[in-house]
Amino acid sequence: MASSQLNTRVNGNRLWDSLMEMAKIGALPNGGSSRLALTDEDKAGRDLFISWCRDANCTIELDDMGNIFARRKGLQDHLPPVMIGSHLDTQPHGGKFDGVYGVLAGLEVIRSLNDAELETDCPIEIAVWTNEEGARFAPAMLSSAVFAGLFDRDYAYQRSDMDGYKLGDELNRIGYQGEQPCGNRKLDAFFEAHIEQGPILEDSECTIGVVLGGQGQQWYDLSITGQDAHSGSTPMPNRKDALVAAADIIKAVREVAKAHAPHGVGTVGHAEIMPNSRNTIPGVVRLTVDLRHPDDKTLLAMGEMFLSECNNAKHSEGVELTIEKILERPSVNFDKDCIRMVRESAEALGYSHQEIYSGAGHDACNISLTAPTTMIFIPCAGGLSHNEAESATPEDVEAGCNVLLHSILGRANKAPAMPSEP
Repeated sequence: MASSQLNTRVNGNRLWDSLMEMAKIGALPNGGSSRLALTDEDKAGRDLFISWCRDANCTIELDDMGNIFARRKGLQDHLPPVMIGSHLDTQPHGGKFDGVYGVLAGLEVIRSLNDAELETDCPIEIAVWTNEEGARFAPAMLSSAVFAGLFDRDYAYQRSDMDGYKLGDELNRIGYQGEQPCGNRKLDAFFEAHIEQGPILEDSECTIGVVLGGQGQQWYDLSITGQDAHSGSTPMPNRKDALVAAADIIKAVREVAKAHAPHGVGTVGHAEIMPNSRNTIPGVVRLTVDLRHPDDKTLLAMGEMFLSECNNAKHSEGVELTIEKILERPSVNFDKDCIRMVRESAEALGYSHQEIYSGAGHDACNISLTAPTTMIFIPCAGGLSHNEAESATPEDVEAGCNVLLHSILGRANKAPAMPSEP
């Protein structure tokens, strides 16, 4: 790498200001942001991002899942692009950094290359993936999954939110349904910068997480049906209490995870109780269950143990139980060469770093099925994420972006030349 490239750094103040400006869209009272996928707030965030990219002389393309691709041309523009990306949608009570940091770090890489008048052999693209969070339309990472061939587009279009609105209709409503087929795009490599969303880097006082891969995941939707009945006049032996069965299942999720410590985790993140009346025995409860582990065989064992416990709860309370597995993702190992570039960039820049596995799911896990991929983590205060109090320091934000910049320079200027299309 030329000395001019080695000395190149991002503008940390500009990156921070961009993050704070984006956070104003869907701003919440306690400092966070709410831009649920394909809402008006999500559209406003997308519009702002595109305007910034056009100011940075990028061209914009949309695919039919609403994924945005902002492109900086390369010296050999026929080469597949080196892509940087993440997402702009948030949780209902989201923070300022989850997802958006990876997108705006990508923009800062391009802005900094423009400032330094540096060109790359490969074109560079920033991707904004639609509906990464899955907070409005389950499952999560939906559009990157379509891109990777894990789901088809029609399945994704038919996903509904809690109010019955379908993803495909909402995509069209906000004007972000492109014509290019999702997945019809070759990549040289994919890099995603992100806050860790866990406490490991902060606890070890490390600035950069060199991400080796991601955990496997299983997601379930459960519907438990008992019988509505009067809370005062129904004897205990005569009850079919859906909430009691749900409580047994919730406890079982925790016990399954604890039995596969330290890496196994399990969460019931959403519950609906019906009729939800003080003096009526609950007749129906709906739950979501999320199981994760970095070892696929262990995750399989967790799933089997969980289903067995569900069966016990069903018979114990005499209720009906339906279980739908809506997501099963194997663990992911990222590309060794991309990992090496991140590690070497952190070392060259003098940042403390350590190897780490991602506890959360990310679009990079899907894209790794189609192209060499890795991630770069920075610490977040207390490991807290999916919360308005989510926080990162300007210094760590800048450091992660510098590592991203130099990883991209290494990859985009070392890609083998390919013949032009005839």
